[in-house]
Formats: sequence, C-alpha cells, structure tokens
Amino acid sequence: MSSERLAGLLDEYAQLEKRLADPAIHADQATARRVGRRYAELVPLHKAAGELEQARADLAAARELAAEDPSFAAETEAIAASLPVLEERLAELLIPRDPHDAKDVIVEIKAGEGGEESALFAGDLLRMYTRYAERHGWITEVIDAQDSDLGGVKDVSLSIKTRGVPEGGNGVWSRLKWEGGVHRVQRVPVTESQGRIHTSAAGVLVLPEAEDVDVTIDQNDLRIDVFRSSGPGGQSVNTTDSAVRITHLPTGIVVSCQNEKSQLQNREQAMRILRARLLAAAQEQADAAASDARKAQVRTVDRSERIRTYNFPQNRITDHRIGYTAYNLDLALAGELDGVLDALTEADRAARLAGDTELTRR
Repeated sequence: MSSERLAGLLDEYAQLEKRLADPAIHADQATARRVGRRYAELVPLHKAAGELEQARADLAAARELAAEDPSFAAETEAIAASLPVLEERLAELLIPRDPHDAKDVIVEIKAGEGGEESALFAGDLLRMYTRYAERHGWITEVIDAQDSDLGGVKDVSLSIKTRGVPEGGNGVWSRLKWEGGVHRVQRVPVTESQGRIHTSAAGVLVLPEAEDVDVTIDQNDLRIDVFRSSGPGGQSVNTTDSAVRITHLPTGIVVSCQNEKSQLQNREQAMRILRARLLAAAQEQADAAASDARKAQVRTVDRSERIRTYNFPQNRITDHRIGYTAYNLDLALAGELDGVLDALTEADRAARLAGDTELTRR
C-alpha cells in the first residue's frame, strides 16, 4: 500500500475534524455539508489504519511476552493471523473511490420505443426507484414530469437525497450510479388484446447532483425561453407562460421544466438539472482524456447499451453487465433492489482490485 497516500489522507482527516469542530463552519450549511461528507468518507480509512497500527503494536508486545512465557505463543499467532485481513481492508480503502459517491442524484427516465407501453414501463421504473428510496429513508422529489394518456410517464426527472451526511460517505450516487442505461421490459401490454408478449424499453440517466461549487455557469451562456405548460396529449394546463426552457449555448444542452406554478420555480428546477448535466458532461470529457489510472478512479456506465431486462412472464430480472439473474421481479419493482445493486457493487470492487476500469459486460 502507498504509505505516502495513507499519510496524506490521514492528515486530511485530521484537518477536516478540526474544521468541523469549529462552530463557525456551521454558519454556511452548504460548506458544512460538503466538509461533513468528505469527513464521513475518510472515517472508515482512519478506523482501519488505527486498528492495523494497534494490532501491530499488540503483536510486538505479545512476542516480547512469548519470549519470556511460552503460554503467550497462541495469542501471538492469533494476532499475527489477523494482520493480513486488516492490511487487505486498508489496501482496499486506499483504492481511489468514485469522487461522486457521497452525492445526491437526479434520475431521468425517458420512455423509448413502444409507445404507451414504454411510457407505462417508465412509470414502473419511477415507482421502483421511489420505493427503493423510501426503504433507505431518502427524500424524493419529482422535479419535472410529462405524463402519458394511460397513466405512464413520457419523461420524468426525480431528485433523490440522503437525510444529513451519508454514513461512510456512501450517498445515493454510490448505489444508483449503476442504473444508467437502457432498461428493457418483456410482458403483455395492457393495450394488447391477443395476449402476445411485447418488448419495449425506457432509458435511465443518473446524474450526481451538482452544487454551486462544482459547476460555474455564465448567465451570458444561457438562452431562456418561456412557454405555456401542457399536459397529456398536448392539452394546455396553464393559462400563463410559466414553463421554462433553458439552453446552454456552449454545449447545446437543453433543459425544460413545467411542473411548478411559477416561472421562477421552474427556472430554479431547470437550473438544478442543467448543473447536474454539465457536471456529468465535464466528467465524461475528463474520462475520455484521462490515463488508464485516472479511468480507474472515475467510473461511468455506458448509457448507450441495454443493461437490464425485466421479464414479467418468468418474474425474472437480468442484469447483462455481470450476468446476474434473479426470479423476484415483483419484489424488485416494489423497491427491493439491493440484490442486484449489491452484485454490481461487488463486481465493481473486484474489478478495481484487479486494476480494471469498468464492469465486465456481456
């Protein structure tokens, strides 16, 4: 393990501890939250380093005692046997982690090919993530949504946040970052009169929610248009121009929001999504230009490929990146996603330990 890296991180931990002990930092809640998140990320490392240091000191003391009294030999062997486990744990914690793991997220779900059936499936995915968030005590907020005629969603943006500072620095992103990609469903649609199984899909985009310090936006780079909100089928639901469309001219990124009643509120929500998209775009550019070592630190999921299939006739969920299959689709759609997410997290951990840069995919 890198002793210099360990020393640097432990020094950072000590500095953050001092900052959090200063009452002045809590006058700025955004700064306090950011510092608290980083501190929480380093707590496991500090604990593991302390346990290893103590075990080494105990081993030295036990060997001295064993030299004088053979009855201490068993204790010496037991302590010596624990060292490799502690060393492996510390080495794993020293592997550069995803810098966004402590962040909250914005999940965007878009209906794809399949018309109303795809929109209904997008609605199923929205409920699945909402229920998963509820199980973990997270806070959800629909930022913007376009409903379909049959009760599905054509396009929805969902904010998911932790309450307070996430333990160990493992925020919503650390769990849901695997969800970006094309999700495919196989089932008999409600619109199918002959009972035939159809295949349709919905796209999921997971963005780490950006803070003001993460992204700087020049107001001169924005074109802001206002228009009248509309509901399913295009009918007008608002008699004022409260909906907002923001175009970021340098990148061509376009964001629109119409859920809120006021133009100001819609603008604020659109800016949240824009910041998240700009942060993701900047990260993708950094990844593309990075060395292999850097790519191992900052990991993304290829959102252009099918990642998962939901087969209703077989009650089966299959994640194609790691070959995971389980026959509990009904439970997964009810928010019990930890089985597949744990498998993806373990596959990622193994890949990082092996020096690979991305999950194994079929």
